[in-house]
Amino acid sequence: MGRGRAKAKQTKVARQLKYSTPNTDLERLQRELSGQSSPVDRPDPVDEWADEDEWRRA
Repeated sequence: MGRGRAKAKQTKVARQLKYSTPNTDLERLQRELSGQSSPVDRPDPVDEWADEDEWRRA
């Protein structure tokens, strides 16, 4: 028992996703699909092993 509220919430969220019309930035989508990106869109390269190297040196 007690699943009524959870199911109602899931139904509400599913309806919102199904029927909502989000604002779409068509220019950004076009840039992304064409392979062009502005410098702001590109994340900085991150050394994912940097923290592990410091840990090993200690």
